[in-house]
Amino acid sequence: MPLAINRGRRPFFALAVSLLFAVTPLFAAISQIAKIDRLATEIENQVIAWRRDVHEHPELSNREFRTARLVADHLRTLGMEVHTGIAVTGVTGVLRGGRDGPVVALRADMDALPVTEQTGLPFASTATDEFHGDEVGVMHACGHDAHVGIMMGVAQILAAMRDELPGTVKFIFQPAEEGAYPARTWGAKMMVEEGVLKDPRPDAIFGLHVWAASPAGSIGFRAGPTMASADYLRITVKGRQTHAAAPWMGVDPIVVASQIVLALQTIPSRQINVLEAPSIVSIGTIKGGQRNNIIPDSVEMTGTIRAFDPVIREKLHEKVRRTAVRIAESAGAEADVTIGIGYPTTVNDPALTKLMAPTLRRVAGPGQYYSNPLVTGAEDFSYYQEVIPGLYFFLGITTDDEHLKSAAFNHSPLFTIDESALLVGVRALSHLAIDFLQANSP
Repeated sequence: MPLAINRGRRPFFALAVSLLFAVTPLFAAISQIAKIDRLATEIENQVIAWRRDVHEHPELSNREFRTARLVADHLRTLGMEVHTGIAVTGVTGVLRGGRDGPVVALRADMDALPVTEQTGLPFASTATDEFHGDEVGVMHACGHDAHVGIMMGVAQILAAMRDELPGTVKFIFQPAEEGAYPARTWGAKMMVEEGVLKDPRPDAIFGLHVWAASPAGSIGFRAGPTMASADYLRITVKGRQTHAAAPWMGVDPIVVASQIVLALQTIPSRQINVLEAPSIVSIGTIKGGQRNNIIPDSVEMTGTIRAFDPVIREKLHEKVRRTAVRIAESAGAEADVTIGIGYPTTVNDPALTKLMAPTLRRVAGPGQYYSNPLVTGAEDFSYYQEVIPGLYFFLGITTDDEHLKSAAFNHSPLFTIDESALLVGVRALSHLAIDFLQANSP
């Protein structure tokens, strides 16, 4: 018997149907949010175990062979299309969803630092390796072990929701974020050169960094410039050796180098408009001489140049060269200046940041998200952002406000992580991926 409809009530019926179709996607979205959070909670202990395993077995840049195998094996068990050996040890996994749609990339870096761990943790690293000719301790002193554990968890969650994904997720496990200088290229730059952002090409990329300067589970982000560019600086001052008792018989490169160091500090403070953007020139090493009573032939200094604006970055390079060369010339010495171009400024795409800000705020919860200040540290995530829109955010890992002042910062041999933050990281990247695909699906 055909369905009988009261013609006098058709407008109400039409309204009800339209509301049903409008509300259905909302209920679906709420359901996905709940499912992600449930799955993340279920695998929290496994994420912690992965993080501890990687922490106990750290590997220096471009030597992440064990970590890469661990990651690749995991992605294969999830049924992904896996590629290895990208940029030496990089791994990618491609997860194709149940419906056609956009492509989103997620990135985690894998390398550790030449630091001897002093945390006393039961899973502390005892690994050693060769670094620039020296035997050194190796430690995940910057938290990349957490990044790997978090992304392995995200991969497991999204693979379990494969049929619900309106698009594709590309997982990028990257080597050598900490640098492999003096290699020509490494890390994110090398991965981009080798085609990591092709086949399929992502429409956007997301990444995070655990951050000792923020309470555990908090999330910080900002639109636009976020982390500084970083360029390597080496200045060799060539003088003329003489006895220290008769300095007028030679040219003292130590005095000249001292004058250069002091003058370099006036470039950001006196020669660059500080209202435009912050900038830094720092000298980290000075080497010269063998005896207290011999003035040496030369002194070598190394340091870093940091900026948030490409025009200011170029100005700094020119002024550093001019300052060093002319001060040396004024004393009858010579200065050879080498500036190695490093990481560009990490710039969060404004439109992408605006689109995804509600997701990060929702994941963090009230009072747990903040507008991140500029960070003068550098990140090669910037190379991805030069090709596609990207959003990079910070995940707090210090127990509470009381410990913030005393917490060891990233790169310290005492660096530790409140592992309760890992769950927030898993949820954040998972929600970002699905929310972006939903927002941009046909």
